Amino acid sequence: MGEAQVPLTGPDLTRGVPAADVTEGGTLLGQVDGEAVVLARSEGELFAIGARCSHYGGPLADGLVVEGTIRCPWHHAAFSLRTGEATRPPALNSLPCWRVEEREGLAQVTGRVHPSGRPPTAPNGTLSLERAPPSILILGGGAAGAVAAETLRREGYEGPVAVIEAGPSAPYDRPNISKDYLAGKAPEEWIPLRPQSFYEQHGIELVLGRRATALDPSARQLSFEDGSSRDFGALLIATGAEPVMLGLPNPGQRVHYLRTLADSHAIIAAAARARRAVVLGASFIGLEVAASLRARGLEVTVVGPESRPLERVLGPALGDFVRGLHEQHGVVFRLGQIATAIDRASVTLQSGERLDADLVVAGIGVRPNTDLADRAGLETEHGILVDEYLETSAAGVYAAGDVARWPDPRTGERIRIEHWVVAQRQGQTAARNMLAGQIGHRERFHAIPFFWSQHYDVTIAYVGHAARWDRADMNGDLAANDAEVTYRLAGRTLAVATVFRDKKSLETEAAMERGLESG
Repeated sequence: MGEAQVPLTGPDLTRGVPAADVTEGGTLLGQVDGEAVVLARSEGELFAIGARCSHYGGPLADGLVVEGTIRCPWHHAAFSLRTGEATRPPALNSLPCWRVEEREGLAQVTGRVHPSGRPPTAPNGTLSLERAPPSILILGGGAAGAVAAETLRREGYEGPVAVIEAGPSAPYDRPNISKDYLAGKAPEEWIPLRPQSFYEQHGIELVLGRRATALDPSARQLSFEDGSSRDFGALLIATGAEPVMLGLPNPGQRVHYLRTLADSHAIIAAAARARRAVVLGASFIGLEVAASLRARGLEVTVVGPESRPLERVLGPALGDFVRGLHEQHGVVFRLGQIATAIDRASVTLQSGERLDADLVVAGIGVRPNTDLADRAGLETEHGILVDEYLETSAAGVYAAGDVARWPDPRTGERIRIEHWVVAQRQGQTAARNMLAGQIGHRERFHAIPFFWSQHYDVTIAYVGHAARWDRADMNGDLAANDAEVTYRLAGRTLAVATVFRDKKSLETEAAMERGLESG
């Protein structure tokens, strides 16, 4: 996974800096023996930690200090200031830490802290594994499944763990396949989340190309299309979602969908032979595909039924802003339109217009993969219904990620959110709850939803969840790429979208968390 470089600037922290320069909750960027290091003060204590987020190299000196952790301004990963461990996704790897001494008004870094080798346990205390299940199966190797498997080992679980994935690929960085990777700016080696050796070293069985066909929750057994079956002590269903297909007659291989790494490979191969592309759907995926194909030099037209791209999620102001970004880069829009026919060389629109197209990509939404749960008798409704602990209607069977629909503690409504970071954090919580054994030790899932969407050199960060709102208040100047939009319903803030206001995005997330904690 690629990482940005943090320049070596600021003082040599081994020589000391005035301790008063780092106030409570503040940070100071410096260096130690050729490495960029951040000094941070939390609850009166000074800490020193690596300055670059282990996810994509975000500058932690520009992040937020929250209760003994530091959060990345780019994608909201968090690290323990004391140990350097990654405490919340999307970061998976820990950071180096150094000892800090305060003497006579100076703060001085005195040496590296050697990691203990085991990340901290759940926030609600040390998990007792006495009543942990004898074995755990994870169905799905996406964001939720991959993090769940790692979390089980991090929490000290020593029983059998198997990740069973219907597709051919080990867990990979799915957000990248519609962004830099599809645009040709990210190499293949960035895409796997872990090397094969990681799973071997941690005793995680990775089974690829195996599709489950039946689940018997009472017998704790999962059956597969090849006739085999497996018993389990606990099961996590993380089967995600699949693209909604076009309801057109015989589009055949002319239409590409983007959900998997294999899909991305196919689009890249087709783009190499194409000059004109039509993207059906002005969704996040559709627009990110459009930007990536423009980076590859293709002429791109985006077709969508809405009057503005992303208006349903981001509102009219940001919708117009995003459209303007794409138009500045040469994308042509045909909005208020749908495709009625696709042939070998063109796409025909409802208006009768024919668009020349060597490549057609459809991004018109996804639907959760609930077929297995439906056949097993689990409660489903536009997703697999889970409780606040992410457990389904069957004891010992959990669901997480795009397939799960859970009670939102902020609104009281059941929601299902298709965000990478949400899926990872649900995998983390579900794993802990499978090990907790007793209700009193279980962890409620109450992470604030977060996602980011990249459009050329502009990234929109979104915190919270607003299925509907009656006010969308703008602060700042979108034309200057410096703004935030706050979505409110009945006076209550439900979500905030920001453009190059990363600190504000982090502060909003922390404020929403405090609101939950205070009831």
